[in-house]
Amino acid sequence: MQREHSPSESYFWPVVLAVALHVLIFAMLFVSWAMTPELPPARPIVQATLYQLKSKSQATQQTNQKIAGEAKKTSAKQYEQEQLEQKKVEQEAVAAAKAAEQKKADEARKAADAEKAAEAAKAAEAKKAADAAKKAAEAKAAAQKQQADIARKKAEEEAKKQAAEEAKKKAAEEARKKAAEQAKKLAAAEDAKKKAAADAAKKKAAAQAAAKKAQEDKKAQALAELLSDDTQRQQALADEQGNEVAGNFDDLIRSRVSEGWSRPPSARNGMSVTVQISMLPDGTITNATVVRSSGDKAFDSSAVNAVRNVGRITEMQGLSPKDFNPYRSFKMTFTPEDLTL
Repeated sequence: MQREHSPSESYFWPVVLAVALHVLIFAMLFVSWAMTPELPPARPIVQATLYQLKSKSQATQQTNQKIAGEAKKTSAKQYEQEQLEQKKVEQEAVAAAKAAEQKKADEARKAADAEKAAEAAKAAEAKKAADAAKKAAEAKAAAQKQQADIARKKAEEEAKKQAAEEAKKKAAEEARKKAAEQAKKLAAAEDAKKKAAADAAKKKAAAQAAAKKAQEDKKAQALAELLSDDTQRQQALADEQGNEVAGNFDDLIRSRVSEGWSRPPSARNGMSVTVQISMLPDGTITNATVVRSSGDKAFDSSAVNAVRNVGRITEMQGLSPKDFNPYRSFKMTFTPEDLTL
């Protein structure tokens, strides 16, 4: 006699499949949970297996059917509960997966932030090192510039010192050349002065010789005339001869004094000084004094010195006492233009 399938038996395999599916899902979740942080423990799934009992009586069968009906209702409710539980588990799994993904994203973000922070720190260190290198380079450049400035200043000072030495040497050389030229000019002037003095001496000697010869000629001529004429004629000739002789000696004295007179820079036209001159019969000048001043001391002194520097006029020693008397003490006037007796 075949056994009739109860409603509870029709749910057996679906329940088994559902349980197997849950087991498979749990296995997959277990693998997923092994790679993700731990999640809250899932609720245990109540597995219900229905067993159908053989009813030996109608009452038992009815009871069983009633039980089966209740079981069906219970199974339906249980299935619905299981579906809700399954959906909840799936939602929790999805939430866990999302949480895991979020955690991974957070960790990735944190890792990226950490990497970014590390890169920023590395960049900061690199910038710090670059700044330090830049400062070191700037300090080195400043030190090199300072050394270059010191070297340049030292070179400029050396150049200035050398230029000063060169200028000093050049000035010394110029001074030496100038002194040599001055000495040469002085020597030439001295030679010219000596030559002029020699020429003046020659002229003076020639003039003295000419004057002496003229005097002798005149004396001889006067003597001859005196011897040949009468006494009155002789006296007239002697007086005339004496005046001529006096005029010649006036010119001689004037020439000698003029040669030795050095007019001072203060001499001006219109100035005059009169000097009293004393002389011995041999022509020696014994004294010279100012009897009328020009008002300029330098001009007066130059006139007195000019007379005293003559010293002696040797040509005067041949004069007779009569002819010499006017020259024992006589006056000479000095002017910047000329000399007068």
